Amino acid sequence: MTIEAIVAKYGLVALFLGAGLEGETVVVAGGILAHRGLFPLVGAMAAAAAGSFVIDQLWFLLGRRFHDHRFVRKAYEKPAFAKALGFLQRHPIGFIFAFRFIYGFRTVSPIAIGTTDVPARLFMIVNLVSAIVWGIIFSGLGFIFGRGFEQLLGRLEPDTHVLLMLLGAVIVATGAYFGYRYWRKA
Repeated sequence: MTIEAIVAKYGLVALFLGAGLEGETVVVAGGILAHRGLFPLVGAMAAAAAGSFVIDQLWFLLGRRFHDHRFVRKAYEKPAFAKALGFLQRHPIGFIFAFRFIYGFRTVSPIAIGTTDVPARLFMIVNLVSAIVWGIIFSGLGFIFGRGFEQLLGRLEPDTHVLLMLLGAVIVATGAYFGYRYWRKA
């Protein structure tokens, strides 16, 4: 099986997981791969939006269900947690929509929102719309600027392996980083 066939078969699953774990870098890379024709752009956008939506729903539920757990209490100690709550109090729907676009707020915000009295249904609806917009924007950026990225990286026309290995390395490094952080805190 060729690399192209592997990406065509499993690339969207990897993009789904990467969008939830890492975020923009993986989603832009997914747009580049869609530009290269390895999978459809609409599929990349859908996988990115779904991965982001699912992980944020899980973080929200973690904050809602386990608000007294030590993991959530450690999130309380982060400066971004207090800022997130402040933004949420002033502009609840706007903040729920925008947190994924604000650097440093992506993980802590859904947990913070989960500890408040924001209705789960409201969070789910606004989170879904935001995830769709986010997936379209960042996949689209990768797709639109795919040719420029290729030229910048030295025209990877015959060597898709390098791009795939880079994408895999980002996903593995992100997983290792979060695993290490979890292990150190435990």
